Amino acid sequence: MVLSTTPTIEGHTIREYKGVVTGETIIGANMFKDLFAGIRDIVGGRAGSYEKVLREAKDEAMREMMERAQMLGANAIVGIDLDYETIGANGSMLMVAASGTAVVL
Repeated sequence: MVLSTTPTIEGHTIREYKGVVTGETIIGANMFKDLFAGIRDIVGGRAGSYEKVLREAKDEAMREMMERAQMLGANAIVGIDLDYETIGANGSMLMVAASGTAVVL
């Protein structure tokens, strides 16, 4: 599966548009990660535990989007957009949404 944030794939012709595909993931941040991230905020540095959660959520949303594209018979997704939002009480959960257009190259 070819994935691109651009509307076309250089060197390839889009033969067929299959439609918009999406993938969504919602992950709760636990209090231990919040505690360690808070300590990082005080002493400086990167919040590795949050970065890992962000990567996992993005990967899951992308995987779900690719599965939906494959079910439509697509071999590529163009125009991919990723959105990150905090939701829930006090922003305690992270939502990652991936969307793009499933195509046949």
